[in-house]
Amino acid sequence: MALLLVIVIIYVIYRVIVFIQNPADTFSVEQGKIYQEEKATGYVIREETIVKGSNYKNGMEQIKTEGERVAKGDPIFRYYSTGEEDLIQKIQDLDVKIEEAMEKEESLFPADIKALENQIESYIFSLRQVNDVQSIQEIKKEINNCITKKAQIAGELSPAGSYLKKLINERKEYENQLNEGAEYLNAPISGVVSYKVDGYEEVLTPSDFTKLTTEFLEELPLKIGQIVADSKESAKIINNFKCYIACSLDSEQAKSAKVGDTVSLRLSNGMQTSSKIASITEEEKGTVVIVFEITEQVQSLISYRKISLDIIWWSDSGKKVPNEAIGIETKGENEVSYVVRTRAGYQDKIWIKVLRRNDKYAIVDNYTRDELKELGYSDEEIAGRSTLTLYDEILKNPT
Repeated sequence: MALLLVIVIIYVIYRVIVFIQNPADTFSVEQGKIYQEEKATGYVIREETIVKGSNYKNGMEQIKTEGERVAKGDPIFRYYSTGEEDLIQKIQDLDVKIEEAMEKEESLFPADIKALENQIESYIFSLRQVNDVQSIQEIKKEINNCITKKAQIAGELSPAGSYLKKLINERKEYENQLNEGAEYLNAPISGVVSYKVDGYEEVLTPSDFTKLTTEFLEELPLKIGQIVADSKESAKIINNFKCYIACSLDSEQAKSAKVGDTVSLRLSNGMQTSSKIASITEEEKGTVVIVFEITEQVQSLISYRKISLDIIWWSDSGKKVPNEAIGIETKGENEVSYVVRTRAGYQDKIWIKVLRRNDKYAIVDNYTRDELKELGYSDEEIAGRSTLTLYDEILKNPT
């Protein structure tokens, strides 16, 4: 009895030492997913229409914000009029004088003026609560509208020739000069507004994919992940329903791809989206230029022209095992895959069929009885076979 106990202790110590020296001897079969993917550099191609007027040297004021959807004919931005800063300053100075003159008027209806003053105070309070540019611009516009309405009411109620009337008429003249000199630009088509104009709108277009060669793309002076700067002279309308990503590739998966295939893309923001292959151009040096069409995550790419991404050619799920755990035996003219399961100190060879495989792992399943017979196994061999189940421990290097 003591001898048996010593033998057991020695065996346990031996197994512990072996595990410590090589803890990765076995692998637990699990339900998993594998991918065949590759990293790539992509060039973003969109349907883009430039909007630019004649007064572009005057500077511009955005009416619609970046990424805002517009209908055809909607105002997008305007160019400043000549001498606009001086005109605005004159209007602001007049507003102060008008405010002072209104306080001395007794003929005004206090209810009308009071209501507008309350609105102005409310808008000023709102300015303290927001920090995004669009909201601030909209509130300031409402404040200016209220000030103008106050002046209009005061002008209508003031007697002709009065000091207040004179100030208000002078303000109207400056406003007319300001509006007449400004050039407003409207959307020529419906789509999404962007002020990120980089000069490639007519270079990287979906009109002709055949010109997109590896040499052409790589010679473009673009940096991966660089954000396109806002233009001070023009804007563009983008088709936000779809865009394209062109990639130069030399992998076997790329070379065997076909137009119309569906492929998943993982963008640099971590989002995964489905795409369709719109074009493939084969090149003499063994590379192919593939253009992927996407209809999701389009707006997330507006600020970029060159990006990094992962192309996921396929994915599959099932019983997942490492490739190093798969052995091969010959049965007649067939090569049959197998794994070696270890359970309670015993080892069993289990024939498996490999459904999908990438560089590290494989998705496998058990053979049916009929499939094993077709491979050349006898009824006796099949009757004594074992099958692979989840959480089985298998050797990583079967012999």
